[in-house]
Amino acid sequence: MQGDDETAVSIVLVDDHPLYRDGVVRTLNESRRFRVVAEGGTADEAVELVRAHRPALALVDISMPGSGITAARRICAGFPGTAVVMLTASEADDDVMEALKAGARGYVLKGVGGAELMRILDEVASGGSYVQPALAARLLTAMRSREREEAGAAELVGELTKREEDILKLVAQGKSNKEVARDLDLQEKTVKHYMTNILQKLQVRNRTEAALIAREVWGKRD
Repeated sequence: MQGDDETAVSIVLVDDHPLYRDGVVRTLNESRRFRVVAEGGTADEAVELVRAHRPALALVDISMPGSGITAARRICAGFPGTAVVMLTASEADDDVMEALKAGARGYVLKGVGGAELMRILDEVASGGSYVQPALAARLLTAMRSREREEAGAAELVGELTKREEDILKLVAQGKSNKEVARDLDLQEKTVKHYMTNILQKLQVRNRTEAALIAREVWGKRD
C-alpha cells in the first residue's frame, strides 16, 4: 500500500467504497510524491488512523458511516498538523459550507483526474487551500444572497415600535398571546392587534415566521 519514497507526503484515505479507494491509493502511491499510510471507511476510523499515523493530509469522503464532516471537525480540532481534504461526490452548497466550517482545507469532487488531484494535494500540503472553482463561485453567490436577506430582515424589524419589539421578543420565546398580555400587563385583544401590525410590517404570514425573523436578527446582535 505504501510508496517507497519516505520523503513523500503522507496521507490517510477514508472512503467507504473500497473499489474507488483502491484506485485513488494506486494513483497516489505510483506518483511517489504521496504515500498512503492507512485506509479506512468510517468517521471513527478516520480519527483513529490520523491519531495513529499523524499524516500530513487526511483525504476524507463526506457520505460515509459517521459522516465525513464529523470526522473533519474532530480531526481539525484534535490534530491541527493534519490538513483535511474532502473528496466527495456532493456538490451541495450546505456540504461545502459545513466542510469549510469544520476546518477542511480542501473540497474536491470525485470526478477530478489523477494529475489534478495531485496538484491540489500539493497545494494544500504546502499550506494552501482549495475549493473547486464552480463550487466556490456558487457558494459566494449563495452567501451574498443570504447576507441580502438578513439585511432585509433587519430593516423590517427596525420598523417596529418599542411595544411591538417587546411583544415580538416574547413571541419568539414561544409565549402565547395570553402569556404575552400577562407579562406586559396588556389585554389579550390588544396583543392580537399588535401582532396583526407586526405580521404586516415583517411581511410574513404567521407568528412562527415572525419569531424566526426575530431570532435571526436579534440572535446576531447578541
